Amino acid sequence: MRYNLIFNILGLISKYIGLMFLIPVIAALILGEYKEIIPYITTGIIAIILGFIFSYKKVPQKEIDNIKKSESLGLVFFAWVFFALICSIPYLFYNFHFTNAVFEAVSGVTTTGGTIIRDFSLYPRSFFFFRSLTQWFGGMGIVVLFIAVLPKISVAGRQMFYAEIPAPTQDKATPRIRFTASWLWGIYLTLTLLEMFILRAFNLSWYDSILTSLSTIATGGFSAMPYGIYDFSSAKISICVLIFMFIAGINYILIYRSLKNKKITPIFKSEEFRVYLFVVITISLLLALSLVFNSNFPIKSAILKSFFQIIATITSTGFAIDNYINWDATSKVILFLAFFIGGCATSTSGGIKIIRWIFIGKYLKRELNKIVHPSGVYPIKLEGNTVSADIISQMIVFVVFYFAIFGFGAFLIVLIENNTTIALSAAATAIGNIGPAFGALGPMDSFDILHNGTKWILILLMLVGRLEIIPFLAILNKDLWKS
Repeated sequence: MRYNLIFNILGLISKYIGLMFLIPVIAALILGEYKEIIPYITTGIIAIILGFIFSYKKVPQKEIDNIKKSESLGLVFFAWVFFALICSIPYLFYNFHFTNAVFEAVSGVTTTGGTIIRDFSLYPRSFFFFRSLTQWFGGMGIVVLFIAVLPKISVAGRQMFYAEIPAPTQDKATPRIRFTASWLWGIYLTLTLLEMFILRAFNLSWYDSILTSLSTIATGGFSAMPYGIYDFSSAKISICVLIFMFIAGINYILIYRSLKNKKITPIFKSEEFRVYLFVVITISLLLALSLVFNSNFPIKSAILKSFFQIIATITSTGFAIDNYINWDATSKVILFLAFFIGGCATSTSGGIKIIRWIFIGKYLKRELNKIVHPSGVYPIKLEGNTVSADIISQMIVFVVFYFAIFGFGAFLIVLIENNTTIALSAAATAIGNIGPAFGALGPMDSFDILHNGTKWILILLMLVGRLEIIPFLAILNKDLWKS
């Protein structure tokens, strides 16, 4: 690894992160909370100063353009850790101790949405705007954003793009990766604005419309309300959020192609989308049946709550329309299984992702066929394209390590908390970037009850889950650290 190169690019990114803190400053001024600009101005200045320090030693453009895959993996991991630490600084101004500040910041930038806040009345409105904004910037990816706006890393951007948004196939919207990044962020912004105006039309305040939209499209789940969407008590708002959560879980490359062709057919031709739609409908209906027969819910209420909660879970948004902790055991098991599904590739959702589950199904089918016909050749195809041996290996490694890291994290948590429900659900929700869990960590509860050791385990799991494991595994390889 060329450390000068890594620090130089980190420095460049840090300067722009500092400028991003002008947004919460402007929000605080608009909201009339003039004293609240201090945390954000201070943090922005710190980020800019660090940027100049990191990039003090210049690196030739040729070296940046020739960044290696291993270096891009390391850079993306360090960029996210750095971004999270910078975003934790404002929380320190609100009397968060260091662990809680880092937890809240990481939960925000990874779009997990689990919070340590117990009393929401203690904080100003600009504070909650900042929380939702961290989710919005983290949703589409900070590195993808900088690829879109910084010409200096446009050539190196290809390696960095796929390091931050790994996918089974390296599909892109346009021939140039910088334009792809720009289009993704353009669609992302457009969806956010569209939901914002629709929610405002439903008589939600501008403030709540903005915060809800920032969190929905980022599939994050933060809210200025203690119980989130549940506090609005509106079926129209719930349905609107449900629809946009579902859209946010779709592959953004497919959305781009549909917009470009002015037809919706590219989305429905996608094998991944069809499975995504089928899974959402099937599991939601199963949950609705369970709520009707096991918890005596009215049919309309059961359908709305089941579809909302399953979409919120599969897309890793983490919003709640009801306190599902009070649901029957069968319903909670169905919901817990949804923790491991995830949305589509190149979406803002977390989890394993639908495309990998499709691959697992086809891979198992192939292995069963080989038992009967050992000499047969059974290529695995995704979206009509044959999957190479390298990609097959990568996906198997991803799934194995996903469950291994989840299991190891849950094991460590149960040793600390002495509670199996908390351990399993907290580890699952952290690595899947979902948000609320089960037991004492439900949608109406706080993660502040956990031991600090547990919080640090969850912090690592949230980062690993957001980066889809591969960059984390790269930094564990000693060869990456060689100069």
